[in-house]
Amino acid sequence: MAEPEGQAGGAGGDPRGVLRQGRAFLDFFWDIAKPEQEVRLAATENLLRHLREGRKDDELKYTLKRLVEGLGATREAARPGFSLALAQVLQAFEEIPMCSVLEQIKEKHNLEKVKKKLVRNAAFGNFFGVMALFQSGRLVKDQKALLESIQLLQQLVHHQAHLRDLPRKTLIDIMSEVPENVFEEVLFGILQSDLASAFTSPENLHLLLVGIKKFPGVLKPKNLKKLFGSPTVVNEENIPRLIELLQSAAKSEKKDKKLPNVVFDLLQVSLKEGAFELFWKECVENGLLKEKSGPVSYMCYRLLGSALPLLSLDQLQMVLKGKVMQHYGEHVVTTQLPDRFKFAPEMEEYIDEFLSGCDDLERQLAVMIGFSTLTNQGYPVLASSSRVVRHLQPVALQKYIDWLKDMFLRPDIDCCLDFSSNRQKQNRENVNIVQHKIARLRKWVIHRLANIVESPVKKEESLVMDISRFCFFHAFFETKKKTSQIRETNVLPSEPLDEQAHSVAENYFFGLLQTLNTLTVLGDTAKAAALREKHIHGVTADGKLWIFLLVEYANKLLSSEHVKAVKPFTKGQRDAWERTLQSVKDLQKKENKSDSAKVFAFQQLLLLMAIHLFKNPSETVDVLSDLLNCMERAFSKEPRKKKTDNAEPGWVEVMVEILLSLLAQPSLLIRRISKSVFVRICPNLTKRGLQLILDVLDPYQEQNEESAVVVMEESDEKIKSAQDMDAEGSEDSSDEGDTEEENDSGDEEKDEEVDDDFRSQLMNVLQAGNALGGDESDEELDDEAMMALDKNISALFAEQQKRIQAKKDEKDRMRKEKILRRDFKIKVLDLVEAFLSKQSENPLVFDIIEPLLRVIEQCMSSDSDKQEVDFLQKTANIFRNSLCRTKQYCKRVDALQEDLHAFVERLVKKACKHTDSSVALYYFSASLYLLKVLKGNTSDKSSTPLTPVPEKQSNTISQSCQLLSTGCLDMERVTVIYQQALTQFLTKRNSALTSSMFHDLFTRFPIMCKPLVGILVKSITAGARQHQQAQACLLLQKVLLLHELKLVMTEEEWEELIRESISQVTESLKMVGKRILKAEKEKVAKSLELLNLLLKTVTEQKLHVKLMELDKVLVALNQPEGIGNSARLDSLYWNVMRWLNYTKPKKEKTTNKPAQEAELLKRKKKGFLPATKKRKNRKKSIQENGVTPSSEDGEPAAPEEQPLGTETPKQKKGFVPGSSKHKNRNRGVRENGVAMAGSGEEAADGGDAVAEKKKKKKKNMNRKRKGDAGNEAEQVPAAKKTKGNVSQGTQKKQGKAKKKRKEKKTPVLQE
Repeated sequence: MAEPEGQAGGAGGDPRGVLRQGRAFLDFFWDIAKPEQEVRLAATENLLRHLREGRKDDELKYTLKRLVEGLGATREAARPGFSLALAQVLQAFEEIPMCSVLEQIKEKHNLEKVKKKLVRNAAFGNFFGVMALFQSGRLVKDQKALLESIQLLQQLVHHQAHLRDLPRKTLIDIMSEVPENVFEEVLFGILQSDLASAFTSPENLHLLLVGIKKFPGVLKPKNLKKLFGSPTVVNEENIPRLIELLQSAAKSEKKDKKLPNVVFDLLQVSLKEGAFELFWKECVENGLLKEKSGPVSYMCYRLLGSALPLLSLDQLQMVLKGKVMQHYGEHVVTTQLPDRFKFAPEMEEYIDEFLSGCDDLERQLAVMIGFSTLTNQGYPVLASSSRVVRHLQPVALQKYIDWLKDMFLRPDIDCCLDFSSNRQKQNRENVNIVQHKIARLRKWVIHRLANIVESPVKKEESLVMDISRFCFFHAFFETKKKTSQIRETNVLPSEPLDEQAHSVAENYFFGLLQTLNTLTVLGDTAKAAALREKHIHGVTADGKLWIFLLVEYANKLLSSEHVKAVKPFTKGQRDAWERTLQSVKDLQKKENKSDSAKVFAFQQLLLLMAIHLFKNPSETVDVLSDLLNCMERAFSKEPRKKKTDNAEPGWVEVMVEILLSLLAQPSLLIRRISKSVFVRICPNLTKRGLQLILDVLDPYQEQNEESAVVVMEESDEKIKSAQDMDAEGSEDSSDEGDTEEENDSGDEEKDEEVDDDFRSQLMNVLQAGNALGGDESDEELDDEAMMALDKNISALFAEQQKRIQAKKDEKDRMRKEKILRRDFKIKVLDLVEAFLSKQSENPLVFDIIEPLLRVIEQCMSSDSDKQEVDFLQKTANIFRNSLCRTKQYCKRVDALQEDLHAFVERLVKKACKHTDSSVALYYFSASLYLLKVLKGNTSDKSSTPLTPVPEKQSNTISQSCQLLSTGCLDMERVTVIYQQALTQFLTKRNSALTSSMFHDLFTRFPIMCKPLVGILVKSITAGARQHQQAQACLLLQKVLLLHELKLVMTEEEWEELIRESISQVTESLKMVGKRILKAEKEKVAKSLELLNLLLKTVTEQKLHVKLMELDKVLVALNQPEGIGNSARLDSLYWNVMRWLNYTKPKKEKTTNKPAQEAELLKRKKKGFLPATKKRKNRKKSIQENGVTPSSEDGEPAAPEEQPLGTETPKQKKGFVPGSSKHKNRNRGVRENGVAMAGSGEEAADGGDAVAEKKKKKKKNMNRKRKGDAGNEAEQVPAAKKTKGNVSQGTQKKQGKAKKKRKEKKTPVLQE
């Protein structure tokens, strides 16, 4: 490295040595100091590439110098950037000695010689320098550099105020990478003092623990005894000091929320030394937990979770029954508030990680049972829905399920680590504590079992069935005598299940039934895989329904003498049960026939109702009876009779009524199965059955549906209202508060109405009291009379209060009924949506359109509470997405053509008559849907012939015959309908129709363009208001852009259409005055946009259209107070004038800045002058040179506009304002001190004058000094300074002067 040093010395002597090679090399170091990490990494990579390709020693030397200097940069982001770059350079160029770099670092960032205010930067410079040496990967190989680096880090430890514990952590990282022989030979001697003081700080202790783990051959017990007096770290003598160090470590890691490394290493060392029990009991439980500090407690919890994978089975059982577990349970129970820190999710991650990485079944089971027995008054702290069970191995999972079932039947509270919170201890009443704990434990266990079926754990069908049978048995049955035929009777409960336990098991069983209904097929067989590919749910691998297997099991229990039902069946209920089972068996025989969907639907619904016999036997029997009768009629082979109005309803109508009644139930499972059944019977739905569904949605029949819906929901009214309140949350609180206030105000109003009656009754009571005492005053009444009077008055007020409360209760009941009805309608909408999605080609779809429109119309004008808005939004989504936008529609409308055309006419008329445009949009969209249906159907009759076209266009039209075919559409009739609507839109002042509706019509049905385009053309001038005229222009512009319009028109018709459109626009623009009013701006803008398209069409297609009249109108329209007053109109206007060979004239503003710049260039700069002096000189020089910003009259010079028709040939050929040439020309003249004004001749003269002045100026100002140039750059106003660095502007000054002269000359040559 002698050569590079010599060259570097030369470079150092020459200040321009390395810097002469270019700016790019220096920019690398600027980018390395940037705060953006991506920029720093890219700069480091580019620097390495540059050094490798160049292989120049002077550059490498300069790089090391710059990087070492940057290690102590003031900016925090720059220091790690330079450190990383230095590490990469050292790694890439191994010929650089590590010791020399370390010496440079020490010399540059000398802590002893540096000023006091720069000590922090120097400390960081040394630290990041060692980090760079370590990250290069070469430090471990160079023992001398390693030794000096360790010594430097030991010195940096004393600068804790700046570096904190960074040197210690780096020391530990370096030591963990060093080989054992290097540690013993080099580092052990120098680190003895640090190792001996291990119990003075957590960092020193961590250094010792890492050394013990990494170098057990060096740090033997005898060496440890020499260091600090004991052969082991964890012993009774060291426990007090360890507790203090761990507490300090916990508080230092408080913000990071992680387990300190020193604590985890101490745990590993205690296991290695065989002192884990001593460490856990004395140090953790009896030491750390006694300090009731949050960080220390959380450190203990994290230590518990981290220790799980390291412990044996006995150690796990000891830990899981210890004080840390109990302390953790109390934390979980007492931190239920939303703003408190919750450690439970973090602990669940520890358990999940342990179970996923553990292969030992016994240890897996021990951890699951340990956390399941941590109970708060019998209820386990572990969430019953925890997903950690998904990592259990099959054998461990089966053992865990067996343990859960045993705890349900024989609860063992003594084996649980049970605790009570302080509040629970204070609120303890004279209740049976043991029974309370057992009930809570059983509730958790049954939920845990049901949740295992739902969790994504790998499970077999036998396991799922075992859990389902267990839940069903203990929900509805009890054991009378043990029997081997029923496994659930083999173990009798140690504590009999009470009514509450059966009720809890019943609720969780129906939740489990919902899970089974949506469960994917289990098993690895080919048949199971095939069923999974078909997305079939709720069945076993052999195709049987899970609910069917449970019904079979229930039938087995009912026929057994060893068990008894909790709610025994009556004879009628048992007959319904037997009849249901027989019907299911009959249905299973018909599964392979063509009506398999109907068979499956009845089977699923019958099985569900059969299970519900155990829950609500009295209500379910009636439903089952109707369902069985319906099924018999559905599968009867009798010929169907022709239906009359009074005929008995068919099986589909009965089925729909049953499904509607089931939808009113609060059970989610019933509602889902009802919807599934409806989807399967959709193909059999009749018009009468559909009408039953639509009647529920009819807003005008709401009063009649009270008895049908509210009575069924009456028993569950409280549950439903509570559910609604929970679902709506805080958003409805304000609405409900408003309604309550309204109710209160209404009560007050009604109280005022009955005040007269109440007042008369009160007067009668008072008069009767006075009569008893005679006509004397009240003072003469005796005590008995007063008591009687008080009694009568209190009774009267009590009756009045009862009447007021009764009215409030009635209002509250009506409000709840309204909520129930609206909720029921939302559920019924699911049936409508299912029918539209599954039967979109059914003609019954047409019967749904008007009911949905009535619902939308009624909701738009009703209350705006959240439930009403949800109902409206769902209805609108179904109407828009499932009906109007569907790609499938009815293909059999031959018999319905007349009705559908009348329907279209009715919908369009309603849209026209409506006052709300948002509602009219839905009516108009419905008419477009019917148009799509009619157009997409083929009629037996010939479709309406199009206008005859010449033979030469027949090929073009045949290509788009599919797009322009009419199908079943009666074009004459439909044309009249939409012509009337379009005419009303353009002639009626307040129309609910919008231009977007007709744009949708023209886009989707281009065949409607030709019949309606004439109205658009006429309305350009005949529109009711200027807004309508603007809309006519807008629609006509969009219609003319449609390619299909030209296909149905001859060339003559097309040319006539363009000619007539231009004529109408011309007439419309004639009516515009010189000053364009605000109301006319929209019309003028749309007219100009349309004209732009029309003139473009005329030019490109070379149509024979006369434009003389239009030319005159447009020229007259160009007024400063009119078109020129609006930037948008001005732009549109000149876009149109471009097609008439006009060019927008130039508009130049005269300013003082060019003159100022010319004067600044002329003056000799000699130092800095006061601001007042410079301003005075500048004004004086401007007057002397004769360049004034004002005209001869003393007024500011205004730019002259070039009149139309006086353009030069180059301007007419395309030299439009805004092009690059014009920009350069204007800029060149402006920069030379003269603003463009008037004609091109004046500009040329001005340019010559400035050229002569510049030549003289160049002679006087030749060979300027750098200082003068710098002063000049500072004296130029900020707006005229050159962009970039000052140095760049100084270097390029002469080049810019040449460029300005060239730019000055170019416009003169052009003119």
